[in-house]
Formats: sequence, structure tokens, C-alpha cells
Amino acid sequence: MKATGIVRKVDELGRIVLPKELRRIRHINEGDPIEIFVDDNLIILHKYQPALGIINDIERLIAKLSDSQEFMSDEEMEIAQEIIGTLQKIQVTSK
Repeated sequence: MKATGIVRKVDELGRIVLPKELRRIRHINEGDPIEIFVDDNLIILHKYQPALGIINDIERLIAKLSDSQEFMSDEEMEIAQEIIGTLQKIQVTSK
């Protein structure tokens, strides 16, 4: 993740201001919907794109299943592999 050196304070309503330069670079315009994700201790803001929503969800599921396999029994790992295969097929047809 790239550090920008930009720090913003949260106002009393919980809002933060995204700097104009970041909005310009990321093509975020006034009124654009922003998706909010939480990953461990990170809050991730992402410009919402409905067509990519399911693809992003599938990618996160595949990553979580892949990361969890070291803690699984052989039977659970086999099931996880089947699920990953199914999700990857859905992912390919959704693109």
C-alpha cells in the first residue's frame, strides 16, 4: 500500500475529506458512491462499481479460503478446494 503522507481529522459527524488530488487521480467525482471495506485493522475506501462488486467479493473469498487451508483437516481442505474452483469459474464468467 502506497503512503501519501496525508493526514485528515474526522469531524463530529464522522466525516473525512478526501483531498482533491486523490479524488482526481482515482476519478472520484462529487456524488460517486464509495464502498467501505474492513480488513483486519484497515479501513479501505473503494469507488463503487456494481459490475465489479461480485468479482471483488469472489476474490476476497478465494483469498480467505486459501489462507485458511493450513488450519483445515483434509476433508475441509478438499471442500475448500471445490469451493475455490467454483468461485474461480464464476469469477471468469463474470468478467
